[in-house]
Amino acid sequence: MKRFTAVATTVVTAATLLAGTAHSAQARPGPDPMPDWDKRVHCREEDPEGRDIVTRWGNGELGWKHFTYRHNIRKCGILGAAIRGKVDRDDHHGRLEYDGVAIRTGPKPAQVDFVVIVQYTRRTKDKRYDAGKGQKIGVVNAFCRNQPRNKCPAWMNE
Repeated sequence: MKRFTAVATTVVTAATLLAGTAHSAQARPGPDPMPDWDKRVHCREEDPEGRDIVTRWGNGELGWKHFTYRHNIRKCGILGAAIRGKVDRDDHHGRLEYDGVAIRTGPKPAQVDFVVIVQYTRRTKDKRYDAGKGQKIGVVNAFCRNQPRNKCPAWMNE
């Protein structure tokens, strides 16, 4: 009888552990499919090929709220200066990159190269963001090249 009890206890314990493991593996949370982000349009520009490029308010990961703080671009005109030029890089899957140059004249002249990155599709590649039917994600990032932390100088926003 003791042998039967010991075997039964072992079987019940093993079954409980296996069931618990299978359940917890299914309950593991994945990435948030659509984090909160503001889809409202903050800026709008048209590129030479007739694409309507929007900049959405976004959040800390992409859009205006991302690059305004992180890369110090605070004027729509900066984005427009690059977007009104030709597409400099196109991966043919919706990612477009526009290069721009900001020039400061006066007693301390300076020149800064910057990039505007556009996702010209309804959804981001990772499927976390969706602009809605008939809409495009728009500008996801903008930053200055060859600057500390890719942060643009304050004079660009004057």
